[in-house]
Amino acid sequence: MSVTILLDLKAAPGSIDALKQLFVEILPDTRAYDGCEGLDVHLNQDDGDNLVIVERWQSRPHYEQYFAWRQQNGLIDRLGPLLGAPPSIRYLDKTGI
Repeated sequence: MSVTILLDLKAAPGSIDALKQLFVEILPDTRAYDGCEGLDVHLNQDDGDNLVIVERWQSRPHYEQYFAWRQQNGLIDRLGPLLGAPPSIRYLDKTGI
């Protein structure tokens, strides 16, 4: 069953442009990763330092495998200094309502 991931990121002061550029660089690989059905990056209208990434994956294990790969290839180390708060990750199932 498909899963939606909400990745909520708060940029450190003065880092939003660098954070957006990092995603420009890495998202082609994310979109091509096994199980990724697509993703969109949103900028919060009420907080210009807040990015929300809405991702669609074939399953949570597909996303977890992708996230482990990102940890192993050093992305988390690159991302850390650009963030002003820990990221929030939420896993959502469509309800059919």
